[in-house]
Amino acid sequence: MTLKDPISSSFKKRIGFLTLIGVLSLSVSGLSQETQARRHERAKRAQTAHDHRHHTGAKIVVGSAAGGAVAGALLGGGKGALIGGAVGAGGGAVANKVREKKGIEKRERQER
Repeated sequence: MTLKDPISSSFKKRIGFLTLIGVLSLSVSGLSQETQARRHERAKRAQTAHDHRHHTGAKIVVGSAAGGAVAGALLGGGKGALIGGAVGAGGGAVANKVREKKGIEKRERQER
């Protein structure tokens, strides 16, 4: 007397096929993530090199600090100029960080 296999062979084939597809898709997705990381690093290096050549970050922070100092001086004298300069420099640093991020994203899109 033979016992019948509770799992049919067609079901086993389907499971095997799905497992194979799953394993192969993992290796492909890992490859695309690695490519995306390389693209990001290249874009970041290019943006940093461009900014260093043109002193972009310093221009933005110093310009914002000067503008804040002028506004503070007009509103509050010497003490206002000091406070306005500090606030302007902080705002310029944030604006520079946002500008850098957008520049990197733009370079990544161009590279695709």
